[in-house]
Amino acid sequence: MATILLVDDSAAIRNMLKATLEPSGHRILEASGGRAGLEVVRQEALDLLICDQNMPGLDGLGLVKAIRAGSNNRDVPILILTTETSDEMKSAFRAAGASGWMSKPFTPERLETALNKLLGN
Repeated sequence: MATILLVDDSAAIRNMLKATLEPSGHRILEASGGRAGLEVVRQEALDLLICDQNMPGLDGLGLVKAIRAGSNNRDVPILILTTETSDEMKSAFRAAGASGWMSKPFTPERLETALNKLLGN
């Protein structure tokens, strides 16, 4: 199965995502913010990254830009999972190289559909 990095400053959201994804056999890694997420990106081979926008330090947009500019996991699919809904924000993420967008709250079914699409299943 896939190795998925969850980057969100909310432990509750990370726990909910983990509870949704682990039963499918995915290996789940976690980071509590963009800077910590970037460290994991540099150290692990990833199949997918799911991240929030609003995080202290390095936000989601900054994280996407840093990943796309780097060498490790440069091409990993990135799903943005956020409460942000503005078209401007969505456009900024698309321009930065995000692969998909999902608004919080999410349902397990919507998440699974998005993952299957991004992972090519």
